[in-house]
Amino acid sequence: METSYLIKHLVGSFLFFSILFICAGRLDYWQGVIYVAIGLVMVALNYTVLRIDAELQIERSKPGEGTKGWDKIILGFSFLLTISMYVTAGLDSGRFHWSPDFNWSLWLLGSILTAAGQLLFLVAQKQNKFFSSTVRIQTNRKHLVCDTGLYKQVRHPAYLGLVIQALGFPLLFGSLWSILPIGILIILVITRTYLEDKTLKKELKGYPEYAKKTRFRILPYVW
Repeated sequence: METSYLIKHLVGSFLFFSILFICAGRLDYWQGVIYVAIGLVMVALNYTVLRIDAELQIERSKPGEGTKGWDKIILGFSFLLTISMYVTAGLDSGRFHWSPDFNWSLWLLGSILTAAGQLLFLVAQKQNKFFSSTVRIQTNRKHLVCDTGLYKQVRHPAYLGLVIQALGFPLLFGSLWSILPIGILIILVITRTYLEDKTLKKELKGYPEYAKKTRFRILPYVW
């Protein structure tokens, strides 16, 4: 299973990376090179020190039975917005230069946020053996609440990682125009967090008690 999961992961990454460089119209697109380098480091971590077990790989490989209909809709829109932000960034900073030049410090900050957000996502995935790719109660896997590691601080640390890397994206690429699809994407992440939390409180045993103990959904002391 691990080989097929890795191949699927690499093919997906290659397609997204290709969109960037095709839209940029050149290979010497240094923002794209940095982004790909960060992505490859994360892939390496995902299959070494942060590797998940075979059972979770199966769970994450495709939508499982009982996946919520609203989650399929959110994921569909999120996929289109992700494509849109790659296209926009490639056309903007790589080809037509619609946005003004960013100071190097903003590019550096964008790189740090991108890497930190992706790393936070992988750590959250590693720490939660029920880290499904869709919102569903995994009755076939005897679904239990994860309340250790990052999950002691916030209930949905992976979504925090997604928001952090999304904030870093326009800074790394120096693309003001990419803020539009990214802003909508962040709204979808927050909406998904709210709906998933509501579902878990209603359907997952022990989650209401966990939610009272770990008060914040994605951002400590805020929400």
